[in-house]
Amino acid sequence: MLSYLDQDITYLKGVGPHRAQLFQSQLGIETVRDLLHNYPFRHEDRTKIHRIADIVEGMQNIQLRGRILMIQKVGEGPKRRLIANFADGTGFIQLVWFRVSKALENMYKVGVDYQVFGEPKTFGSYFSIAHPEIEELERVKNRPLLRMQPVYHLTERLTRAHISSKTLSELVATALERMPAPIPEVFAPDFLEEHCLVTHDRAIRDIHLSQKAQDIADAKRRLKFEELFFLQLSILQYHQARKTNQIGWQFSRVGNYFNTFYKEHIPFALTEAQKRVIKEVHSDLRSGLQMNRLLQGDVGSGKTMVATLICLLALDNGFQAAIMAPTEILAEQHYKGIAEQLVPLGIRVELLTGNVKGKRRKEILNEVATGGIQLLIGTHALIEPTVIFHNLGLCVVDEQHRFGVKQRAALWEKNKRPPHILVMTATPIPRTLAMTVYGDLDVSVIDQLPPGRKPIQTQHYRSGQRKQLFSGIVRELQKGRQIYFVYPLIDENEKLDLLALEQGYEAVTEAFHPWKVGRVHGRMKPADKEKVMRSFANNETQILVATTVIEVGVNVPNASVMIIENAERFGLAQLHQLRGRVGRGAEQSYCILMTKENLAEATRQRMDIMVETNDGFVIAEADMKLRGPGDLEGTAQSGLPFDLRIANLVGDAELMSEAREAAAKILQQDPDQQNPLFTSIWGELRRIKQQQRNFSGIS
Repeated sequence: MLSYLDQDITYLKGVGPHRAQLFQSQLGIETVRDLLHNYPFRHEDRTKIHRIADIVEGMQNIQLRGRILMIQKVGEGPKRRLIANFADGTGFIQLVWFRVSKALENMYKVGVDYQVFGEPKTFGSYFSIAHPEIEELERVKNRPLLRMQPVYHLTERLTRAHISSKTLSELVATALERMPAPIPEVFAPDFLEEHCLVTHDRAIRDIHLSQKAQDIADAKRRLKFEELFFLQLSILQYHQARKTNQIGWQFSRVGNYFNTFYKEHIPFALTEAQKRVIKEVHSDLRSGLQMNRLLQGDVGSGKTMVATLICLLALDNGFQAAIMAPTEILAEQHYKGIAEQLVPLGIRVELLTGNVKGKRRKEILNEVATGGIQLLIGTHALIEPTVIFHNLGLCVVDEQHRFGVKQRAALWEKNKRPPHILVMTATPIPRTLAMTVYGDLDVSVIDQLPPGRKPIQTQHYRSGQRKQLFSGIVRELQKGRQIYFVYPLIDENEKLDLLALEQGYEAVTEAFHPWKVGRVHGRMKPADKEKVMRSFANNETQILVATTVIEVGVNVPNASVMIIENAERFGLAQLHQLRGRVGRGAEQSYCILMTKENLAEATRQRMDIMVETNDGFVIAEADMKLRGPGDLEGTAQSGLPFDLRIANLVGDAELMSEAREAAAKILQQDPDQQNPLFTSIWGELRRIKQQQRNFSGIS
């Protein structure tokens, strides 16, 4: 028999088949439990009744009391709308409904008093409120005004169907009134006390119904903690299972390849951070368990050198190694650099990309299958079914965010036993967040740059200073240096995006004649894009005008200046990634942030941070503080075991750490899930996993 919480939403009065279908398709609400776990994202103060005469532009939601003086139906079909003139004795405002149903046309009456709630917008010389919440005053005048009105996420379809936050609030109240018993508690009383948590039942009631700010805050903390606790428990459990069960190749030897290269052929001394990471990786490789490690390191920190040394450990133990890059040009650059460094050791290194075809491709595939090729460098081509390794022991994946879980999983199928995986990224993520985003990956960080490298100088220019900037660019070109001009992408309007790029290309070509200028953007065919990038890499063109397609996968040590146009339209993380395209040679490099004259405060702060620091981890922290969950949240959550409804990985980092410690303690005390003290916790985790919409183990 279904519990009350698992009853279909139609069990509640006021929810017929049509509404139930809307709730399911728009909000994912199918059961009473889903409804109660559909939390408000904020609470509004509705104690005040405003006067129409006091409305000014820019006001948020307001509450009015007055009378409908006139109702007018305008337009036909899908464009039909309803307009009501509403007055309170101090002025009038229009109430507007779009895509009006027949039922709505007859819902409101002229001469009747109403209470109205909504956001006023300027329309010509007067104000209007679109799709307001509206009730007859006779029904509400004796009811105390709500102090804390919960506000729920809605969609356009729900709004058109006249389902408002108030509708959801009333439905939740009905569900809680009919609750036959308190909502079951998964945590023991001493656990609640230890972590200062209210019960689940109280948290659910308070977040939806309470009029007290402190009660709502306590409810949010409890519900966030619970989400993060089960998220961490799931990740730790998966991590433990992999550590225990996933047998890997054991690299017990540190042999001639590694030792000779380390002692005689490394062109510069390793930093302490690089040495630390190599020790961490080596510890994994000799454990006998399959390694799954994330290597974070800022641009220029020496990740590729670490990867090369780790590959030599695989070769020392009789295994093949592979390095997979996100673009053909980056794969080629890895190949040229690594193959040249390994020539003295007599190691067979080859390149496999989509450009390698015909007889040459067959030869490479045959030698990979027989073991003749020891180190294979390439792109997605490495994971094609036709690529069969003799004994792949290690795969290095460069620039993690360009490869999905499926691509990484394909590497596992290259052997009966999966290779060790080292994932490298130059996108800094604070360690606490990385532990969650990359779930089962152990995390290593290179947090030092090699000595002697000149820091990139970042400067902020306004559009009025362009002439002064261009004279400096000419000086760099005269020294034989190369230049990037980067334009932002406009997702909403690709035509405008390309227009801006083309206009920029023409202006740059004219300003810097006779130097050669190339251009590249995301709509070009891959082969054409590669041709332009290769021309720039070979210094056949001195200036590259580009969109953000150059964010990843370009290594041109001779490029010394990066001009980012409309820099105010980029986030900090992206600005930092773009800046990393310069500063790769011995010469002083510059990053120029070009913006309009007047900037919002948050934008100015972003520019200031970029000018002040080159540290990617400092920038990542600042980006999260300035931006909140934003895009990073979406990126982070895309790989999580299940969706978060109320917690977020950025804003609740401290609570996440506490939840992780609590989850680790439970797992340590009851690894086999047999302790009766934790039966309810394991039962809830199983229930969540059965209902999860987004579960996939991270390779």
